[in-house]
Amino acid sequence: MASEGIELNETETIPTDPYTERRKQKAAVRSSTTPSTFDKTRQFLEMDRKVLRFFCVWDDRESMFGEMRPYILQYYLVDDTIEVREQHSPNDGRDPFPLMLRRQKLPKDRSNVGSTFPAICLEMSDDEITDWYTPRDFAVGKTIVILSRRFLIYDCDCFTQDFLRKNFGLTDFTPIDIAGKQSEKIKQEVPPYNGFGSMDDSLQSCLSLIPQPPKKDFMKMLENDNKVLRFAATLDSVRAEDKNRRFIISYRLADDMMTIYEPLVRNSGVMGGKFLQRTRVCKPGCPLDQPVFYEPQDFYIGAVVEVFRHRFSITDADEYVLKYMQQRPDLFPESHVRALQEKHLRKADGSGEEAAGVTRTQPYKDKDALLDDVRTQLKRWCSAAKNSLLQSFQEIDKDR
Repeated sequence: MASEGIELNETETIPTDPYTERRKQKAAVRSSTTPSTFDKTRQFLEMDRKVLRFFCVWDDRESMFGEMRPYILQYYLVDDTIEVREQHSPNDGRDPFPLMLRRQKLPKDRSNVGSTFPAICLEMSDDEITDWYTPRDFAVGKTIVILSRRFLIYDCDCFTQDFLRKNFGLTDFTPIDIAGKQSEKIKQEVPPYNGFGSMDDSLQSCLSLIPQPPKKDFMKMLENDNKVLRFAATLDSVRAEDKNRRFIISYRLADDMMTIYEPLVRNSGVMGGKFLQRTRVCKPGCPLDQPVFYEPQDFYIGAVVEVFRHRFSITDADEYVLKYMQQRPDLFPESHVRALQEKHLRKADGSGEEAAGVTRTQPYKDKDALLDDVRTQLKRWCSAAKNSLLQSFQEIDKDR
């Protein structure tokens, strides 16, 4: 045709015959895709309530104020989800949050997602992440990364060991010793007493963050309630204006506290009143960490009591103190008791003469005057000492 000058169209293919194509398909070898054996329903029925439990730790001691914190990793076989629970110990100082990671499927690399995925509003699914954690990835001694934290698996329970041995052929389940070097316990030293408040109250501020009231001996308080020993004292001072000052020292037996009161004297130039409020007074020279406080046996006629660098000399005591000393001979020597008795006898005698040595310069005219004088003196001594007549004779008669 080209030689004749006739132009033809391009070569076209022969149209396919549907019948012939159908015969070819029937004659070809058939191939089929075997469906997956994974069945969610079967997994639920077989793996429900079966959980793999691993014990792990997060070692963060390399950072500032970091520490080794224990966790429990639970792998739920029913839906391949993971949960991380925090182990709390008593007084660990942390809020009791039970979970560090709630139950969810955990990807191995969460950051391996396309930049176009709106992670701020959508959760990741199998379409975005294909590599999830499986039971094959967990074993004793392995380190896994969860939320940018490295967790070391150091042990697992018996069911987990049986599952890994049966399905993955693992045999080594030796626990790893994670007990690190114990830090030396800092010795708590009690700071010196600063002078504010009582020593017991200041000590409570060192023992606890919220100071508690110091413990009291309630049995002692009940037995000695309203029992007070009162002593008269003078101030032992080098200054002349303090020579005539008089004080009353009250010692409370219920709590071993002292109160010092100065009676008001008109035109003395000294403002009387409370000299020392109720407090426990320690003896001079004792260490601050082991204070030794004044006790009832430290008070007697002639004793010198130093209270915060003020020296007081005991000169007298009331009748209750005398009875208290007589009932406790194991605490008070006989000389202290006798000195106080003689003090009371001298006060009972209005003339100020010695009770045991009353003399008369002029002789008695008759025997009746002598007996009246002796009877009067005996009544006065017995009323002062509150003793019987026989006991008064035994105390006064020095020749027996």
